[in-house]
Amino acid sequence: MLGEDLQWFTTLAELERMSAAAERLHIAQPTLSRMLARLERKLGAELFDRKGKRIALNEFGRVYYEHARRAQAELDAAGQAVADLANPARGVVRLSFLHSFGGWLVPQLIAGFRRHAGRVTVTLRQGGAEKITGHVLDGASDLAVVSPRPTAPGVGWRGLLRQPLVLAVPAEHRLAGRRQVRMAELSGDEFVSMPPGFGMRRIFDELCAAADVRPHVAFEATDLVTSTGLVAAGLGVAVLPLQDPAPAAARSGPVLVPLADDGASREVGLIWSAAAAPSDAVKRFRDFAEDWSDRHRGISSTRREWPPHR
Repeated sequence: MLGEDLQWFTTLAELERMSAAAERLHIAQPTLSRMLARLERKLGAELFDRKGKRIALNEFGRVYYEHARRAQAELDAAGQAVADLANPARGVVRLSFLHSFGGWLVPQLIAGFRRHAGRVTVTLRQGGAEKITGHVLDGASDLAVVSPRPTAPGVGWRGLLRQPLVLAVPAEHRLAGRRQVRMAELSGDEFVSMPPGFGMRRIFDELCAAADVRPHVAFEATDLVTSTGLVAAGLGVAVLPLQDPAPAAARSGPVLVPLADDGASREVGLIWSAAAAPSDAVKRFRDFAEDWSDRHRGISSTRREWPPHR
């Protein structure tokens, strides 16, 4: 199957309606039906279960769909590589990142890169750590800024910086006046945390396990701004990264108390698929991020003075 064949099949697999897929592809429905029948004869297996006017991928179809998506990603990368060779001043970098890096780190990287890279286009996608790692592995994104380092195989990694972790507590909390605190002191507290699948949830779970704390998670939020607000409202405590620059909520909302536990920091890094051949634009962005990291290590949030309490 070439690029156009991959497009019609993946569109049909995702919509699971012949009429809707034909409309999106701007072809007649009988034509699309013949194309599917021809493909199924070639493979010797039906790829969809027919349910009246609806169709649904079956076991064979799901296997074929996953391979088709990867093949499409490779073809897209090949086309981009050719475009980069034809005009090195142009190119596209598809960058995913955690929500918490959208206010400072990602804008800094993109602004610095574009000062040197000319007309390279950077497209952005946000999400949880597991989700955006999946985007990188299946070819939907070229690079991603994540934390902590993914455990999935096939992921390239370059550490960029390390952020200290703090405990955010309401102003009236018993630990609000402390200069530092350990996780073991929090066994009776209610926590605000991110849901499973987010990088900070993995870090939080690992800290709790190391301290032999079985946390009671009262609220789950998918961004740090909401987590900070819930803590400020007295609805729990939260383990948060010390942002750079520090958000306004850290100055006017909850009290931030340093964590004294070993490993109370999160490493932030850039990831890519080790199996994918990067375009020239992606290689240049990766090289720039590594240079940026070398210049900024030691002057990031790990060295900026910050208040242990208000």
